[in-house]
Amino acid sequence: MIRRTVLKLINNYLHKNRAIIIYGARRTGKTTILNALAEKIDNYLYVNCDLIDGQNLFDFKNQDQIKLSFSRYDYLLIDEAQRVEDIGIKLKSIIDTLPNLQLIITGSSALDLSNKTNEPLTGRKFEFQIPPLSSEEIYDHDGILPVKGGLEQRLIFGNYPEVYLEKSLTIDYIKEIAGSYLFKDLLVFQDIKRPDMIKKILVALALQIGSEVSLNELAGTLGMDRKTVDKYICLIEQSFIIYRLNSFSRNIRNELKKSTKIYFWDNGIRNALLNNFNPLAVRNDIGALWENYFITERRKYLLNHRVLFDQYFWRNTKQQEIDLVENINSQMRAYEIKWSPQRKVKFPSSFCIGYPDIETKVVNKENYLEFLLTEYEDN
Repeated sequence: MIRRTVLKLINNYLHKNRAIIIYGARRTGKTTILNALAEKIDNYLYVNCDLIDGQNLFDFKNQDQIKLSFSRYDYLLIDEAQRVEDIGIKLKSIIDTLPNLQLIITGSSALDLSNKTNEPLTGRKFEFQIPPLSSEEIYDHDGILPVKGGLEQRLIFGNYPEVYLEKSLTIDYIKEIAGSYLFKDLLVFQDIKRPDMIKKILVALALQIGSEVSLNELAGTLGMDRKTVDKYICLIEQSFIIYRLNSFSRNIRNELKKSTKIYFWDNGIRNALLNNFNPLAVRNDIGALWENYFITERRKYLLNHRVLFDQYFWRNTKQQEIDLVENINSQMRAYEIKWSPQRKVKFPSSFCIGYPDIETKVVNKENYLEFLLTEYEDN
């Protein structure tokens, strides 16, 4: 098992009278994390809500039934909790009845678990998002040589745990995830009248990574209503398939203020949607692949270390742009992301003059780990 960074953090959040919620896309390793936590504790009840028997445990009607089912345990581990109807209200009832019982919960999608537990569990939960494997987790497991040597593999096939670990059937694994599992929560938990359009939207977005996305243009291309396209993109984002970067601006006159880019949480999913697993040497999208990869890896690093952050891109009306602008505790950094170390980069003068307080960095395939590994940053 590749040890996930979140395992180092969760111990600090136990026994605070709050539930631990571990959520994210399917097949990112949430159940494996729950099992790893179970190995370190005693006196727990493990409930698999994919099974009817597991779901039935939450059919309690009053506090006495809650106590009868769960009071003898110190920990209640609930896997795939989104399967339980009204799960947020039921978790709240358990916490209120048994405040010393530590709940640790996994859910496959923000569509049901995160959104429907937000109100019932306000002030009663700590949330941990589990993305696909990060560069740091691979480094901790395999060392620096596989991290450096496997970059092309990850750019093409992505970082899902089973895809990374299974070296001989990578196309089969990532295509299965992108097909059988990717849309499952969307179709089960949402009223999707045109499921075929979900994939068409994703394919269109996969072709536009690194470019601004116009909902009007996308709707026109797909022959759909703009509001429907926006709704579907929101649902896809809540399923941890994509995420958005908005444009950064402090109201300098010629800046773009309401633009959006969309990136994928995993390069392999993006390439599977396009059915393009060609090696880098014969691809014409290496710049987009690299930009998507680095921004996502940086995002994973900050999430895994529970750093509060905002990410943006910057562009002005003269089409000058910065790939990534980060705000961490009011400390800001701008990144230009280039594949080739030989590529000369000059930050736009209008950006440097307008934002002299923002540190600038150039990222390429030779130095990118400085921004993704704790050991590198500490040095």
